[in-house]
Amino acid sequence: MGRRIVVRSVGEARASFAASGVGSMLVPMWTWAVLGAAAVALLLVTALTAARPAGPVPDRDGYFDRWAATHGGFDPRGNRWAGGWLTVAYGLARPLARWGVKPDVLTVWTVLIAGVVAALATEGGRWPVAAGVLVVTSGLGDAVDGAVAVLTDRTTRWGYVLDSLVDRVNDLLYVAAVWLIGAPAWLVAGTAVGILLLEYVRARGNNAGAGEIGVVTVGERPSRVIACAVTLLAAGVAPAASAEIAAAGLGVLAALTLVGLAQILVAVHRALRRESTG
Repeated sequence: MGRRIVVRSVGEARASFAASGVGSMLVPMWTWAVLGAAAVALLLVTALTAARPAGPVPDRDGYFDRWAATHGGFDPRGNRWAGGWLTVAYGLARPLARWGVKPDVLTVWTVLIAGVVAALATEGGRWPVAAGVLVVTSGLGDAVDGAVAVLTDRTTRWGYVLDSLVDRVNDLLYVAAVWLIGAPAWLVAGTAVGILLLEYVRARGNNAGAGEIGVVTVGERPSRVIACAVTLLAAGVAPAASAEIAAAGLGVLAALTLVGLAQILVAVHRALRRESTG
């Protein structure tokens, strides 16, 4: 009679599979084959659709000026956190802009990388270290695609919608990866809802007449990327404590998201009040 395996969490499932001799490979090989095929196809699309821009690529200050023009006049040079993040994005985006890579293609790349993050987290052991590195890569990719669009004057309304959609998909995949290394489901669900609400309030405030909300909260995407990346890296370094690390890391992200939601609510309320009395 086969050994019965009863589990209550993803972390316990991984341990039970290993103890029963099933093996440590939890992701089917066909999944990796699909991800690999998608990467090859996307490489071809990237190369075939690239077209060098007609004009010169601006320097960093020129990029900041263009970025501010598309974000309600918010100048990133006045915020060390935003300015540093965008400076890194500019450094990575400039050669891609010169080559003429399309921003929408770069956006799709970030989804593929985020999918690999979730697959690596499922494998457990030391694999979350690689997942953590790829979270940073995917997160930077989100900033890079926007930077390329700004640098090459290819900002479009469709690109804005696509980028926003992909950002939310990637956010959920990062959080799912932390769940896959052992974070409790209730904390994962609460954090995911908080992230979606924060971005929903920002978007609805804009639609209600508040314009582009020029406030940087503590719960922005860089915070999500860093929190998930550090959590995955730490879990990969100490796999025996991955569940505890996942819960702690996601708890920090949940707190940042809650504070960020409060910040954006206050900012939207003030902006709408000014709009109604102006």
